[in-house]
Amino acid sequence: MKLTEIVVQGAVIPELKANERDGVVEELVDVLVSCGAAKPAHRDELVKKILAREKQGSTGFGKGVAVPHVKHESVTRMRAAIGLSSRGVEFASLDKQPVYSVILLLSPADQPEEHLQAMEAIFGNLSKDTFRRFLHQAHSVEEVMSLLEEADSQQLAG
Repeated sequence: MKLTEIVVQGAVIPELKANERDGVVEELVDVLVSCGAAKPAHRDELVKKILAREKQGSTGFGKGVAVPHVKHESVTRMRAAIGLSSRGVEFASLDKQPVYSVILLLSPADQPEEHLQAMEAIFGNLSKDTFRRFLHQAHSVEEVMSLLEEADSQQLAG
């Protein structure tokens, strides 16, 4: 699965306003709602479910990145938003360090295989130092989308 197939271009935030986990989750869900990836009527429930998932164990897996995610029956297509923070966000990460790049994934509840493929595509790239560094250094939607396109083409080549 390609990152450019799941990340909504209009749902890339080059500088998050929020500086704590809950606010970041709300900001990213809101941008996905505004792009039509989720229905406004389900916004609060999506935020609540994502934050409940975070309380079970942080999706801030270290090295400055977090991947909050949720499967929900109202979601019809795999969609992700990316939020970047130059100052860092407290996300209760495993390494206790701030998070600078957040990829929030919404998945249809009835597509568990696709959810796993999307998570593999996201984590596969986030596990690469170069990808994380370039994502952290991106300052615009265009830079982020260009990085995703490059990552997708390398995935196909490899």
